[in-house]
Amino acid sequence: MTEPYGLQEKLTQLSPGLRTKIVVGQRRHLVANDAPVSRVLASTLLHCNGGKAMDAAIWLRDHCLQGGNKIFITMAGAGSSFQLGIVLGELMRAGLVAGISVTGANLEESLYRLVANRHYAHIPNYTDLTVDEEKELDRVGLRRITDTVLPEEESARVLVEPLTMLWREAEEQGTRFLWHEYFLQLFERNLVEFDPTSNPDDCWLYQAWRHDIPIFVPGWEDSTMGNIYTWACYAGDHPFLREYRLGPKPIGADVVRPAFAYMHSLAEWYMDTTRDGARLAFVQLGGGIAADFAICVVPHLKKDFLADRPQLEQDRLIPSWAGFVEIHSSPMSYGSYSGAGGKEKITWSKLDPDAFIVQIEFDFTLVFPIIAAVMLGK
Repeated sequence: MTEPYGLQEKLTQLSPGLRTKIVVGQRRHLVANDAPVSRVLASTLLHCNGGKAMDAAIWLRDHCLQGGNKIFITMAGAGSSFQLGIVLGELMRAGLVAGISVTGANLEESLYRLVANRHYAHIPNYTDLTVDEEKELDRVGLRRITDTVLPEEESARVLVEPLTMLWREAEEQGTRFLWHEYFLQLFERNLVEFDPTSNPDDCWLYQAWRHDIPIFVPGWEDSTMGNIYTWACYAGDHPFLREYRLGPKPIGADVVRPAFAYMHSLAEWYMDTTRDGARLAFVQLGGGIAADFAICVVPHLKKDFLADRPQLEQDRLIPSWAGFVEIHSSPMSYGSYSGAGGKEKITWSKLDPDAFIVQIEFDFTLVFPIIAAVMLGK
């Protein structure tokens, strides 16, 4: 009876390129003996999204152990309302986060949780709600975000007065600030009262302020407070809207620095941060503008500032992102950014061919805490 081919014999019959893509044997993720959570994860998350999550966690952990290397986080969706601040805050305190790019909604919703935590609620079976029940929530000012109910009056509306005061002051003094800097002034000047049930450690915005971690907020106008600011500076003469302008006069529209100032700030910060050889890994939670804006700083520096230099010199002077870890629920489609794939980013000079690239198609509220636990050595 003829013996069947062994694995090694079968591998020799494959093309060299295909052979390099096959790893023989069981996955072995090395974690410390005194890290019980990581050891359980390493021994059980071996395949599919679980295996990818562990690959990303181990690579990011090792990346941050190399002198000066850190991660840069981008967050879309409603991560702040879903309390991702708990894990983000711990990573910030551990010194693993170099910077963060978020939507305007995530910026403010991190603060909402800090000032109104006891007024939040959740609806586990939210898909069972009827349209009439959704309208009931609307009538009492409970804004649903998937399973989470955000209390508008106790969160967003309590910030209107102190923020309006800061905008007015800036106008009177002839100063301008980036959008997020007004929110940090609320902490600096003790203009907000923390909810007694909230934990400041769980507010990533507060932790970023305490630990001097740069914040970038592209597209901040698309947020509740962004809408309120838009109303506050409306000076138009529409026959209906003019009756509802902010009195005694609208705030000057230029007290917030323009959106492109965030790219100026990001470009300068990126150059300073990577000047001495430190590398930044790009960790993308969800898709959208928070991620696309931030990752573009590398081709912006190469192709705009150094447009007249040869590409080899661009690559030498501007280090690309060291790695790309994306956790999202958007399948690759035609022309969308979310889920586009790490390889596509190589063609845009955002990543190099040797970059670590992993995409995990899953809920980042579940996967990212797993990655963070391993990075933190839990």
